[in-house]
Amino acid sequence: MTKEVPILMAEDDQEDQLIAKKALRKAKLRNPLYFVNDGEELLDYLNRKPPFDDDEAYPFPGLVILDMNMPRKDGRQALMEIRSTPSLSNVPVVILSTSSEEEEIWRGYNLGANSYICKPVNFEKMVTIMQSIGKYWFTIVEAPDDEN
Repeated sequence: MTKEVPILMAEDDQEDQLIAKKALRKAKLRNPLYFVNDGEELLDYLNRKPPFDDDEAYPFPGLVILDMNMPRKDGRQALMEIRSTPSLSNVPVVILSTSSEEEEIWRGYNLGANSYICKPVNFEKMVTIMQSIGKYWFTIVEAPDDEN
């Protein structure tokens, strides 16, 4: 059985947010899913800055799913900041990007991503991706308890 670990998705496209939410449900994962719209909001959420300082309304995520191309602060910049902040450096980050360019994939890993997944072109593939993310990150992987 998977753990109900909060997932935070940094995604500026409202339609992609809706698809991810529906795919998570169809994949039968009960993990709560939260959204931020750009890298600035992502860092505010992770650093517990208002309005994200309410732990009940905005629990600290056990996994971040990160889009690379967002306004204000893109995923690359946000990932660099996450990895350079000691209190955030161990947060698992999965990049979910439209780019399948080898250079972009390498760049994501070099910035400290734990995984890089290309966004699927249809809903059923997104369901499969969500199932795989859930199985891997919440069933297979052993993570230490974190008091954050």
